Amino acid sequence: MASIGYYTPTKVLFGKEAENQVGEVLKAEGATKVLVHFGAGSVKKSGLLDRVEARIKEAGIDFIELGGVVPNPRVSLVRKGIEMYRDEGCDYILSVGGGSVLDSAKAIGYGVFGGGDVWDFYCGKRMPEGIAPIGCILTLSATGSEMSDSSVITNDETDPVYKRGCNTDFGRVKFSLLNPELTYTVSEYQTASGAVDIMMHTLERFFHSGHGLDFTDDLACTLLKEVMKWTPVALYKPDDYDARANLMWCGTLSHNGLMATGNATKGDWACHQIEHELSAEYDVAHGAGLAAIWGSWARYVLDTDRERFVKLGEGVFGESDPIKAIEKFEAFFKSINMPITIQGLGLDFDEAACRTAARGVTFQDARTIGDFKVLNTEDVFNIYMMASGLK
Repeated sequence: MASIGYYTPTKVLFGKEAENQVGEVLKAEGATKVLVHFGAGSVKKSGLLDRVEARIKEAGIDFIELGGVVPNPRVSLVRKGIEMYRDEGCDYILSVGGGSVLDSAKAIGYGVFGGGDVWDFYCGKRMPEGIAPIGCILTLSATGSEMSDSSVITNDETDPVYKRGCNTDFGRVKFSLLNPELTYTVSEYQTASGAVDIMMHTLERFFHSGHGLDFTDDLACTLLKEVMKWTPVALYKPDDYDARANLMWCGTLSHNGLMATGNATKGDWACHQIEHELSAEYDVAHGAGLAAIWGSWARYVLDTDRERFVKLGEGVFGESDPIKAIEKFEAFFKSINMPITIQGLGLDFDEAACRTAARGVTFQDARTIGDFKVLNTEDVFNIYMMASGLK
């Protein structure tokens, strides 16, 4: 077991109309001019942006807007945001949207504080030494970025396109305003994809090398069961507050570090690395890509520690057969219309495509991935082949 470290500096206000407190929270933070960052327009159409900006005005705080964030957020917009923040004399960033907006906001914050090329922080040339202050109003339960240390950005200015993450405690936002009602209008596909993302943040931490705490394992299994309980309800009745509230809180706790507390390492994360290659190159939804990969990864690494899979199966399903437990996870993904193969993503992968993707994951054989089982390029190739039905 590792020495326990748990750092969660984010102030969370959770519940109905939480977003209406944005003005007073920003004022308490000392903000005087805010860059309001959002996505492709849904927050405008719903009236949320107008309500938020009215509260900011009432607090006597100035602001500017930067919209246009898309899924798998782009470094080109991040660069624009950094320039706007500096030119307009901003001193705070407010993210209004889902995880993609938060990822983009964190990247802007890193770039503002650190200077130079912001991509340096994502390709590993530099480590951040600070960040501009950020708060968020969340509209999608998925990534857990509202309380996590992570940010993932796609470099759309390179060929091939790269998708890379930056994980530091500087990336934990100052405050998160979480109103489950704001997720009522999220589409069925986005809701389901988000649910898988939440589950995967916990599964990635559950599979680690070494020993951990039984209590943390029990928390992980409970969180997974709650997501599987409430996702079908949210899909059937999108405005069910209990369903949306439980999914939102599961999403937050799944990725704020709690699910790794006391574990020997921070987790495996191979599935995320394997999926990032798909979403960077083919722009697939992150959660859907994870669903398409996970079962093949699980079968490939199963013999590394079968007892770990037994513990997961018993904790979530009361199932001691690890293969049957993997199949039950896949059955759940299918039940919410998520793919369990790469073909299910609408991609036609042949052996050459699997090889190219595998080399992309390992940076052309320059690294390995994974912790539960360390994977090299050939391992990743085999997992892509399995997920493509070619092996």
